[in-house]
Amino acid sequence: MVFNVELPHVGESVTEAVIGKWLKAPGDQIEKYDPLVEVITDKVNMDVPSPASGTITKIIAQEGETVLMGAVIAEMETADGEVSAAETSEPAASEASPSLSAGRIGTLVQGANVGPTGGEFVDTSLTSTKSTASTANLGDSVGSSSRQRGFSPVVTRLAAQHSVELSSLVGTGLGGRVTKKDVLAAVEAGGAGLVSASDQDVSGSEQVIDPTPIRRMIANHMVKSVMEIPHAWSAVEVDVTGMVAWHKANRSGFETRHGVRLTYLPITLAVVASSLKANPRLNSTWLDGKIVLKKAINVGVAVAAEEGLVVPVIHFAADSSIVELAGELDGVVMRARSGSMTLEDVQGGTFTLNNTGALGSIWGGAIINHPQAAILTTEAIVKRPVVVSDGETDSVVVRSMMNICLSFDHRIVDGAEASEFLQSVKSGLEAINLDSELE
Repeated sequence: MVFNVELPHVGESVTEAVIGKWLKAPGDQIEKYDPLVEVITDKVNMDVPSPASGTITKIIAQEGETVLMGAVIAEMETADGEVSAAETSEPAASEASPSLSAGRIGTLVQGANVGPTGGEFVDTSLTSTKSTASTANLGDSVGSSSRQRGFSPVVTRLAAQHSVELSSLVGTGLGGRVTKKDVLAAVEAGGAGLVSASDQDVSGSEQVIDPTPIRRMIANHMVKSVMEIPHAWSAVEVDVTGMVAWHKANRSGFETRHGVRLTYLPITLAVVASSLKANPRLNSTWLDGKIVLKKAINVGVAVAAEEGLVVPVIHFAADSSIVELAGELDGVVMRARSGSMTLEDVQGGTFTLNNTGALGSIWGGAIINHPQAAILTTEAIVKRPVVVSDGETDSVVVRSMMNICLSFDHRIVDGAEASEFLQSVKSGLEAINLDSELE
C-alpha cells in the first residue's frame, strides 16, 4: 500500500515549516514512530516521526524547502491496512500528550527566538548583566530555489520576468504564500523586491553572510508584523523605589521559604497580568475584521538562554500568585538553558512582556508579536533625581525609576485605552513598598 506522508500540524499559529534534513532516503525501511525528517518551524526544531512502518519510496519536499502544514512531503510503501487515514497525520501539539511533545515532536530551537529582546530585570545603578539580543516571533522562510521554496510556477515565471526577488516578499495568500498579486504589487511599487545589478555587487572589503533558515524566518515575520499591524506607541515612567526596596529586603527569605529565585520579573508579571484582566482589549487579536478577546491571559516572557533568546509562555498568569509565577519562570529558565523546552512552553501566548532594560535600554518601541494586540517593554531601572511634592513644598530626591513602553495595534486599541493599561501597570508597581504582602 502506497500512501502520502504529510507534514503534521503542530499548533494553530504554525502554518508552515522548512525541511531541514531528511533522516531516511528512498529505499530505506523505517519503523513506526522512528524519526523521519528534521523540520524547522517558527516555534521549534523537531523530528517528525514516521506514521507507520514501511519503506520510503519517494521524497517530495526537498531539504531547504518551505512547505505548508498538512502538505505531502514523502511517499511510503506499507502492508495493506497498516495505515488508516487518521494515522497519516499527527494530532496538533495542543492535543498531544506532554511526553509526545517533549520526546517525538521535538525540542526548542536555541537562538530562534519567538519574541523580542529581553532577560531578567536589571538595576543599572547597582550592577550590569550580559544579555543576548534577538528578534520577535518567527515566520516563513525562502531560499535560492523558487520551486523548492513552494512558489507556484506562475509566481516564479512572473518574478523572473520582472526581476523580483521572491525571498524579499511577504505573502498574503494562505499560510503566507506569495501570490501573483504580491509580485505585481512589488513591481508596481517601483522597486520593492526588485533585483538590480548593483544589489549583487559586493566589494572585496565587505563580508556577505548567508542567513540561516531561522534568520530568514525571523526577518520575514518581522516584515509581516510591521506590514499587517498598524503600530502605535505610548510610554510612562514608573517610580519603582518601593519594589526595589521590597525585593532587597525579601529576596533571601523568599528563596529559602520557596526554593526559587526571586527577581523583579514575577512581581512585574503579576502586575501586568492583573492589568490585562482589567483591560481585556490589550489581551486580544485582530481576526478577519473582528476583535477576538482572549479569555486566558497567557503572557510570553523573554528569557536569555546560553545560545540565544527564547520567549516561553506563562499560561493563566492572572490566576497565579507571585510564588507560583516565580516557580514557573524558574522552571522555564532551566528548560531553556538545557534545551529541553516543549511546544507547550512556547504556544498560546496572548501578550508579550519584554525586558530591554537588561540590555541597558531606557526607552524603546518593540515590534508586536504577531498576531497579538500589544507588547510591553520594561526598561532599565536607573537611580536619578526626581522632584516630589508633599502638597506644600517641592524637594529633589533620588529614586529608582523605570520606563515602561507599550506598542499596540491601533486597529484594536486607541490611545486612551493604551494609557489606561499603562497607568494600571504603573499604579500596581508603585503601590509596592516594604509593608506589601506579596507572597
